[in-house]
Parts: sequence; structure tokens; C-alpha cells
Amino acid sequence: MTEPRWLDAREARLWQSYRDAYRELMRALESRLIGNSGLSGADYALLHPLSVAEEGVLRTRDLGRSVGWERSRLSHQVSRMEKRGLVCREECVSDARGSMVRLTDVGRKAIDAAAPDHVDAVRTYFFEQLSREEQDQLAGLLDRIVAKIPADPCASADCDE
Repeated sequence: MTEPRWLDAREARLWQSYRDAYRELMRALESRLIGNSGLSGADYALLHPLSVAEEGVLRTRDLGRSVGWERSRLSHQVSRMEKRGLVCREECVSDARGSMVRLTDVGRKAIDAAAPDHVDAVRTYFFEQLSREEQDQLAGLLDRIVAKIPADPCASADCDE
């Protein structure tokens, strides 16, 4: 077994700064979203792709992929949202094994009401802290990082089962 390549002080500071920024940004966005609309970040994460989908409906697996969630998490969140009338499940007419998630009128009103303030929060807490040049640089850097992450990280590393 090879010796681990520990982070040096500069790398450790950068990694911690990234983690802190991500955590605090998500906390602030979640808090503001709940306070101003009653929607959680998870609600918003699912309502958004449904709101821009044709006829407000997506195949369950496609909705899960769009937010990067596993089937179990998606199923539980959709169940919670169904109870509140934000979405409903439907059978997939083209594939009896598949299911669809549809945005209800209540869900449409909720996302339409929440979106303007959420976008304002994203602008306030994120974009306004960076110049346009920094935004472009950051987008390029993040795209490069994402492009190098394998689809299945355990396929190319020693992962515990």
C-alpha cells in the first residue's frame, strides 16, 4: 500500500474554505427559502425541473438524475411533497415499469411564488460577491473539476463495499 499524499497547509486551507463556503451558502439559501416560501431546499430542487419540463411532468428516474439523487431519497421526498399536494405520481403510459412525477397546480403556485426571492438570494449571497471575470473563471474551474470526476469513483479506487 502506498503512503497517503496528505494535503499541505495551502491545500488544506483551500479545501476547508470551499467546504465552509458551500455549507454556509446552502444554509443561508435553505433558511431564506423556508422563511419566505415554506419550501425546503429539497422541495425546490424537485419543483424547479418539473416547472420547466414539458407539461410539468418528468419520468421519476429522469427527475432523480436531474438532481443527482438516489431512488430512495427521491421516493421519500416525492412522498412528502405528494402529501402536501405539490406533486402527484402517475403511471408511465409508455412503460408499465416506470412512473412519472407531475407538478400540481399547488406545486406550480409554490414554485412561482418562491422563485423570485430564491433567485435574489442566489444573486445576493453568491454572484454579487464575485466580479463577472471571477464568475467566468470559477465556472471554468468547476467545469474542469466535474469533468475529471469519474461516474463511478469506486470503479477506479479502493472503496469499501
